[in-house]
Amino acid sequence: MRAARLIKMVLLLQSRPSMTAAELARELEVSERTVTRDAQALSEAGVPVYADRGRTGGYRLIGGYRTRLTGLARGEAEALFLSGVPGALREMGLEDAASAARLKVSAALLPSLRDASRTAAQRFHLDAPNWFSEPPTPALLPAVADAVWDDRPVTARYRRGDGEVERLLEPYGLVLKAGVWYLCARVVDGGDFRTYRIDRFSAVEPGEKRFSRDEGFDLPGFWAEQALRFARSLLRAEVVVRLSRDGLRRLPHAVDPVSAREALRAAEPDARGWATVTLRVESEEVAHTQLTALGPEAEVLAPATLRKRFAKDARRQAALYRAGAG
Repeated sequence: MRAARLIKMVLLLQSRPSMTAAELARELEVSERTVTRDAQALSEAGVPVYADRGRTGGYRLIGGYRTRLTGLARGEAEALFLSGVPGALREMGLEDAASAARLKVSAALLPSLRDASRTAAQRFHLDAPNWFSEPPTPALLPAVADAVWDDRPVTARYRRGDGEVERLLEPYGLVLKAGVWYLCARVVDGGDFRTYRIDRFSAVEPGEKRFSRDEGFDLPGFWAEQALRFARSLLRAEVVVRLSRDGLRRLPHAVDPVSAREALRAAEPDARGWATVTLRVESEEVAHTQLTALGPEAEVLAPATLRKRFAKDARRQAALYRAGAG
């Protein structure tokens, strides 16, 4: 533990002109007294750590000292490519590896470029979860992530309906969608690829031997196909709607984007800018809620039951406004 901390201290000092004891203590998560002892230990080991005394003093390396401990381990290199998603790294248990990788990269950079990580962090931050929704981190996520990184099969038990099912899986990739973690894996018995919500796993047991990964597997492509298939599976009903020019423009913001794109692709506005489209929806109830947002820019033509609901809404709203005017 201390050896790793001493290496990190050297890398920190190598990546910056100087650091105060308080700054080092904060980065290393130790006390300032421990920082003093560590600096002394490094000096005794031949690392030229110099302490500037006084209120604005601190620690620095002298003589252009450069450590050779800047080579990235494989895990650190892989974590570095995910450094733009700190929350995801923390949930997968890779935060320390990414931190070490960033320090090594900073130490290897020219002095004029060593503030790159800070300036990038000031300009970009990814916040994956939806508004007003903070899904808890699945307890088994770190174990699943380890299996994904190490190409080890897992025996997983997951909740399906009222019971549990056990499967032997080859875990190929993780996807974080709107704060929810998913595993894309190949079922060993069936050979097909499937998607699983990790928060539904009740047990995960990694295997001893690694599996041979299909190098032709395209995780982004597979996820895009699965996501589109899932979105379409939810759209089980159809409504016919007549939309104004403004209604056509606002439709993608009111209903499912996939459904809106398909409907608008076939739209042919008349001379007044109105067009009749067939819209796939999750249910008549959902369509009622979504299309209400378009107000007078949308007229439902079918099904008749939904048209009657909107006609009733219009009468009630007209009565309210008449009463208010009086």
